Amino acid sequence: MMNKLLALLFLMAAFTASAADIDGRWSGKLNNNMDIYLELKADGKKFSGVVTTPYNDKLFTDGKISGSTFTFSVNNDGKVTSYKGTLNGDNMTLSLTNEGKEYSGTLKRLKGSEPSPFASRMKPQMTEYWEPVPKKVEPGPYVMVPPPSDAIVLFDGKDLSKWKSRDGSEAKWKVEDGLFTVVKGTGDITTRQKFGDYQLHIEWRIPEDIQGQSQGRGNSGLFLQDLSDDLKIPDYWYEVQILDNYNNPTYVNGQAGSIYKQNPPLVNAMRKPGEWNVYDITYTAPRFNENGTLHSPARVTVFHNGILVQNNYEIRGHTAYIGMPAYKAPHGKAPISLQDHGDPSKAISFRNIWLREL
Repeated sequence: MMNKLLALLFLMAAFTASAADIDGRWSGKLNNNMDIYLELKADGKKFSGVVTTPYNDKLFTDGKISGSTFTFSVNNDGKVTSYKGTLNGDNMTLSLTNEGKEYSGTLKRLKGSEPSPFASRMKPQMTEYWEPVPKKVEPGPYVMVPPPSDAIVLFDGKDLSKWKSRDGSEAKWKVEDGLFTVVKGTGDITTRQKFGDYQLHIEWRIPEDIQGQSQGRGNSGLFLQDLSDDLKIPDYWYEVQILDNYNNPTYVNGQAGSIYKQNPPLVNAMRKPGEWNVYDITYTAPRFNENGTLHSPARVTVFHNGILVQNNYEIRGHTAYIGMPAYKAPHGKAPISLQDHGDPSKAISFRNIWLREL
């Protein structure tokens, strides 16, 4: 009887982990393609640490472990991503859900001086620069331009039927008084239709009582082609930045009218908060050879409030928050997306969005 009891206790111990067991460095991949690295520190029955992905480093302090399972959460600029997993000795399973998509994989405990996958990676600041600052140009008076007869109207002031959330559900942003406004925390919205070359007209407004500074002030993004779903590569798109830069210094390749993290606008053509800004964009999609190599890069021309800010610029690759842009895979047409950035400032609004395929 005693031997059976000891065996049962041994089995229970084998399936029970403590916070101390999770202490250390862990490395692996989620969905077989996204590197992830954890540095975890135990503290009694809890643990804290840092999550490192190809996009950022984030601290968390709410780690809990019960039996062999554990949970923690990470705040990404207002968006909370929840993690859960199971510990089994020097291995763990880990999963997360982000904007309706689930990522999962197996991580192993790194020993001694084993390097992480990000041992020599770049930091976001390495691709930010602040000078020369584009001069300010006061735009002419705002005039609403209605869609031409051959346009595809992506927003007519009534509903968001031409858009969806990333998980395929109905777009959750608020439609009211002929415009729509970001509902923070509900995620990006993306067009149901896919596009290649096009002419795009879009109007956007910063709230009159906007607060915040630098990238935390009226931040969004216009993703000219969003390949995240089609290529199964997280955060893969080509972006024109949307931000309040009326009187808000930031790194110049991240201000309004920039090709984000690549090319600053020729001038700062912002209208003051409370007034409507307009982008008129001509976009030429990249072309690829039969073997998948790049034949010609994407190109974009941007008029901001009627003023040229990007002159047939050759986009150098995907929008990379960390590291250098690259064309990672060949592709065809793709949706256009608008970003729920998650900065703490008040939500911005959009209206009068139409497109002509070229």
